[in-house]
Amino acid sequence: MAQVISDRRDIEFVMHEMLRAEELANIHEDFSDFNKKTIDLIISEARNFAVKELLPASKDGDEQGCTLKDGVVTTPDSFKRLFELYNEGEWLAPTEDPEWGGQGMPRTVASAAAEYFNGANYPFMMYGGLTQGAGHLVENFGTKEQKETYLKNMFTGKWTGTMLLTEPGAGSDVGALTTKAVPKGDGTYSITGEKIFISGGDHDLAENIIHPVLARIEGAPEGTRGISLFLVPKYRVNEDGTLGEFNDVICTGLEHKMGIHGNSTCSLALGSKGNCIGTLLGEENKGMKAMFLMMNEARRLVGFQGFACATTAYMYALDYARNRIQGKDLLEMMNPEAKSVSIMRHPDVRRQLMMMKTYVEGMRTLLYYVQFCADMARIAPSQEEKDRFQGFVEVLTPIAKGYVTDRAFEVCSQGMQVYGGYGFIEEYPMAQLLRDCRITLIYEGTNGIQAMDLLGRKLGLNKGKPIMDLFGEMQKTLGEAKQIEELKGFAAKVEEAVNKLAEVAVHMGQTAMSEKVLSAFANAHPFQDATGDAVMAWLLLWRAVTAATKLEKAKKKDKSFYRGVIKSLQFWVETQLPVTLGRFNALMNTSSVTVEIEDDMFPS
Repeated sequence: MAQVISDRRDIEFVMHEMLRAEELANIHEDFSDFNKKTIDLIISEARNFAVKELLPASKDGDEQGCTLKDGVVTTPDSFKRLFELYNEGEWLAPTEDPEWGGQGMPRTVASAAAEYFNGANYPFMMYGGLTQGAGHLVENFGTKEQKETYLKNMFTGKWTGTMLLTEPGAGSDVGALTTKAVPKGDGTYSITGEKIFISGGDHDLAENIIHPVLARIEGAPEGTRGISLFLVPKYRVNEDGTLGEFNDVICTGLEHKMGIHGNSTCSLALGSKGNCIGTLLGEENKGMKAMFLMMNEARRLVGFQGFACATTAYMYALDYARNRIQGKDLLEMMNPEAKSVSIMRHPDVRRQLMMMKTYVEGMRTLLYYVQFCADMARIAPSQEEKDRFQGFVEVLTPIAKGYVTDRAFEVCSQGMQVYGGYGFIEEYPMAQLLRDCRITLIYEGTNGIQAMDLLGRKLGLNKGKPIMDLFGEMQKTLGEAKQIEELKGFAAKVEEAVNKLAEVAVHMGQTAMSEKVLSAFANAHPFQDATGDAVMAWLLLWRAVTAATKLEKAKKKDKSFYRGVIKSLQFWVETQLPVTLGRFNALMNTSSVTVEIEDDMFPS
């Protein structure tokens, strides 16, 4: 079986030829060390670690899973050594401040490592990903003492972190949580409550686990307005930095899940013995605002998780199709002397591979671009530019999470189809990829919630400026494409879709503020699908413009690659955009049947 989990050439194409990530070094001194040579070295090291260490442990993690016995959560055997190597390589917090144990890497560059690592073994990567997110909360909202106590230990992997939001009666409706925080009079709080579905909530990989916990201080307002954020370590930390007594955070059960078996998904009881102590992180009643910092980053990480499953599925399917000999060439069916050919010669298999190729390339470009925008929002020379790039991050985050994971699951399903019956057998990789990918459509806010966020918040964000700025970027690409003879026809079709998106966005925004608000939100997910399609069309056109300008002077191998980039655009324009335009037409009708149907019209 091929040990190729990502397309290195396409990664380099997006990184260097589209985004020109090495130029970040010239914009801000914090990135001055990350020239092209260094970036390529990082990509190579990430690939080597992914293929040699992470990938072999993936099946072990899936088959062995995690166990809870006598109050102790045990992770798969191979994960212990893997976690040590991961920390030795300083991979846990590559984008964080070196002062606290990070590498200060641009998010754009870290995208390549994230793709390789999550494609190889994303259940394992969840331990580090959540730790970085929790540490980022401490970095942004913690006191000097909290930072000095927790940050370096977390960003170096000595301790890990989680995110405690969900409760049995408060899932997506976080404001309904019942976890309580009672002031103890010494600056600390007594925490009591139950949390469920906590990824990496307890395990044996690190000596301590730091839990950011959402809870309501006694007397605080109901709903999200009264939620505060607390730091609750598994073991208390003494003044000298050593570990103190157990902090009454008990794992009461492990979820038996469809996938991501290597990650310990826990139910946790806080303060069941009245002895759980936490410290306030940030301001009282401002917990949701703080947590959204982590959640938005986590949502983009989930996009990478789903995408990484998709790109791995695509590379496996491509290798399998090239080597699986089955059936005659369609044009030789009546020839009794004809030999069997690889299934890659069969038109329907090629259709599936082309669909996978196009989605994977578009999703990679989208995710890397959002991370590039996050870099620029930090280092751009003017505040106006920083705000513009941050607007792109905000608008595209629900697409990067919701649309990407929806499509990623479809790609994994297509990959299983390419394998045929073997894809359904657990000893081949497709079953695990499909199972692992499925949760990405659910956690960190279901994709329906992402669609509601896109329609309800992002369209009107800052009086619509971010979405209009994004349309401006699309128009730039269209203008460039129209100057290239080979791309003129494709550009016209993409322009039609972009213009239709603008029209539909206005219509949906107005409908959401009218008496038909329920009908608008009943169509929020189809709107997200259609918006994602149009964004993909823009990105595939941008890719084609970049490739077309390189073709004439390219080497033979690169010519084939660039031609393939243009073929992806052609495939999208000829086979997918007509469907997108149909979706736009349906959205302009804004069907109300979903909200008009009576409850008793469903089966009882």
